[in-house]
Amino acid sequence: MTKQDEYGADSITVLKGLEAVRKRPGMYIGSTGENGLHHLVYEVVDNSIDEALAGFATRIDVTVHRDNSVTVVDDGRGIPVDLHPTEKIPGIELALTVLHAGGKFDKNSYKVSGGLHGVGVSVVNALSEKLVATVDRGGARHQMTFVRGQTTQKLTVIGMAAGTGTTISFKPDPLIFPVIEFSWNTLADRLRQLAFLNGGISIILTDERGDAPKSETFHYKGGLVEFVSWLNRNKKVLHPKPVHFSATRDDVDVDIALQYEEGYNENTFTFVNNINTHEGGTHLTGLRSALTRTINDVAKKSNAMKKADFTLSGDDAREGLTCVLHVKVREPQFEGQTKTKLGNSEVEGIVRAIVNDGLGTFLDENPGVGRAIIEKAVSAALAREAARKARDLVRKKSGLENAVLPGKLADCSLEDPAMCEIYLVEGDSAGGSAKQGRDRSFQAILPLRGKILNVERARIDKILGNEEIRSMITAIGCGVREDFNIAEARYHKIILMTDADVDGAHIRTLLLTFFFRQMPELIESGYIYIAQPPLYRVARGKEEYYAYTEEERAEFSKRLSDGGKGNVGTQRYKGLGEMNPDQLWKTTMDPNTRTILRVTLEDAVEASKLFDELMGDDVEPRRLFIEANAKYVSVLDV
Repeated sequence: MTKQDEYGADSITVLKGLEAVRKRPGMYIGSTGENGLHHLVYEVVDNSIDEALAGFATRIDVTVHRDNSVTVVDDGRGIPVDLHPTEKIPGIELALTVLHAGGKFDKNSYKVSGGLHGVGVSVVNALSEKLVATVDRGGARHQMTFVRGQTTQKLTVIGMAAGTGTTISFKPDPLIFPVIEFSWNTLADRLRQLAFLNGGISIILTDERGDAPKSETFHYKGGLVEFVSWLNRNKKVLHPKPVHFSATRDDVDVDIALQYEEGYNENTFTFVNNINTHEGGTHLTGLRSALTRTINDVAKKSNAMKKADFTLSGDDAREGLTCVLHVKVREPQFEGQTKTKLGNSEVEGIVRAIVNDGLGTFLDENPGVGRAIIEKAVSAALAREAARKARDLVRKKSGLENAVLPGKLADCSLEDPAMCEIYLVEGDSAGGSAKQGRDRSFQAILPLRGKILNVERARIDKILGNEEIRSMITAIGCGVREDFNIAEARYHKIILMTDADVDGAHIRTLLLTFFFRQMPELIESGYIYIAQPPLYRVARGKEEYYAYTEEERAEFSKRLSDGGKGNVGTQRYKGLGEMNPDQLWKTTMDPNTRTILRVTLEDAVEASKLFDELMGDDVEPRRLFIEANAKYVSVLDV
């Protein structure tokens, strides 16, 4: 018997306390990259938000210090410091050293809580180089200190306290996180969202890094109404104030605000106990069915529908809709790929009933708003009929049975989508080089001519009438909108390959806008990538290097010129077509040497806002965006 065959009880490793968290941090915070790093802050803030939801906290201060340590302060009740009746240690020590220990599991302490996985602040403690917890409670200030999850200072009274509250200061552990650099924008976006969802609470973000500290206060007394107004601040709205109503049924709190604007896209965001449920769930199903029914009921009473021989579809009723739905559930059941899809079946009926009553009453009392919404929905329905023939051209029922692939597509020979990838290439010249340089077995090439339609400003009938967009939809094979079926995607890597110049960046943005608005599931499933072609070729004689940044170009030039003879040649690639097929393969298409960036969808609210700013009708937001971000541009062709 070999050593490998000796599998007994002594082979089983027992990880005690918080050792499991340090051993497999990705299981608890998703990753040890940027997302996981910021998740530490969210875990601590969630505890403070829960105090606010319970009615005990009104202010949360989040401070990023110069060394990228973070302090979170709230004015809630303070984590309990008395001894736990069975564990015989202070409540704060239990919460900070034991997984799944906390008030969130006691229905008497919190009606609802926002912690998605229930791992709590103990995980933050485990993954911190140092954590100091300070609690003001019972007239005294108590403090504990930990190093990498281990207690180094027992609970000690260090002074008197006038009020109550909790302060958690922590420094992420460099042994766990390869890069410790908190992003102001990432933190601000999340804290702003929490302030909208919990109207009345003040969240103050302060950054002590940089030449001068900066601070921003997020306080929205209007809650979701202000959230919707903020989302629509650069849009032309159909009615001046968002519709808002809330109600509680069977211990489920439903809060909703919505407003229609003149655009053609739907922007609906759903939350459960402050968690962004971007995969939807039963609450979204209830909202949509109620919205469609209510709009149709009102439409039947209006002149706009008297001569119509059709009913309004869900897409028609939601065209131009901006909506935020926040549901608070005692025991949410999450499912889906990222555990952000609500599964509680009872919530669907509750949301449907509340939306039916609330929206129906509002439209009856505000007939002018109702008419504007109905007219827009009827217009959308007529456009949908006009788009039907165009959709038939790109609909793909099964395999290639009823679809003719675009003539300019150079397809691959393999049939397994998981093994196949398609390059969407800017221009016929670059497309020609890519076709010659590719591996024909698994790489397909679709050249795109010029800039595709800006779908942010177009209705579905116009979108499907665009030849380049039709070619993409047909080649990818999974359809759009109600025809979309990700199982029919012919490639699991869709790689955008555009020139490394301003026009190329614009085309890439147009393509990303198209996928985000019309086929977001491809982004959510990780199918969309961005190719990274080199900016320079640096060569002397037969020796050559490809530089992807200015710093690399300077380094390679120095390397080739040091102690050698002859001139160093530098070629700036302004277009993909300037590269020979073998160069394009070696630098940008060979899986063994290339770099491709996967497009992710971390926060749909911020993504929608950014696409609206960059691609919408209003010029002013684009000007402000350029002014704010021009300093970060490192390469610009003029």
